[in-house]
Amino acid sequence: MKPPAFIVNEYRKKLYNTKNFPQDICTVCEEAKCPNRGECFSKGRVTFLLLGDTCTRNCRFCGITKAKGELPPPPNDVDKILDTINKFQIKYLVLTSVTRDDLPDGGASIFSDVIEKVRAKYPEVKIEVLTPDFKGDKAALDKVLQMKPFVFNHNLEVVPDVFPLIRPEGDFNLSLQILEYAKKNYPDVLVKTGIMVGVGETKEQVLSLLRDVKAHGIDIMTIGQYIAPNKKSFNVARYVEPKEYDEYVAVGKSIGLQVVAGPLVRSSYMADSYVV
Repeated sequence: MKPPAFIVNEYRKKLYNTKNFPQDICTVCEEAKCPNRGECFSKGRVTFLLLGDTCTRNCRFCGITKAKGELPPPPNDVDKILDTINKFQIKYLVLTSVTRDDLPDGGASIFSDVIEKVRAKYPEVKIEVLTPDFKGDKAALDKVLQMKPFVFNHNLEVVPDVFPLIRPEGDFNLSLQILEYAKKNYPDVLVKTGIMVGVGETKEQVLSLLRDVKAHGIDIMTIGQYIAPNKKSFNVARYVEPKEYDEYVAVGKSIGLQVVAGPLVRSSYMADSYVV
């Protein structure tokens, strides 16, 4: 399906010069082929990808490399992250990771370690984490949440009716429970989630999810257009018109849920601009 003009034009606005950005940093921006990466890099914004660049799950929407079996141990990127914070004077840090089901705690201890070392050197930096589900292991979740990140993010990805088609190795209800657990047990941490649209959902299903998300105590939700990263990925079912995103924002406001929505909105895009 050919993208409509409003998608193409929005993308063209985001083609910025990124030549000064360090090439040895692993980012989800590059690995997942985010359409906003040029804009963010040019402004010194980046979402660091922990635990390596290879994921153990085969989600049908994602452009990150997948593999099964034994993977190499996760790299220690703390020094690179610290150097990048210094070089670009980053005040709002976003950390995410691939899913590493092969690790005992899913890599939660690495999130914790990076947060600790960033805070030791740059205590003024606010930190947002976007974590995998850690198979619902509360001990693993606590390792991250006990570090009191400014924002804890875990994406639901799509509405529940579409979830099994696009994330066959995940569990929608488990992800919702993780978000609820975070808010109930760490009320001072902002809890955030995000979904993609254009994968076969209806507007009514999205509106229903907004209400469900609010009922589970979540503070912020992002909604953006799904764009297939390659020809093997899940097909785009439709391109959602801008006015529909406006409706989601308005409904969110009416129920006390902060919704950030638009064609190229992504879960970490300009994350600092609506929480600081």
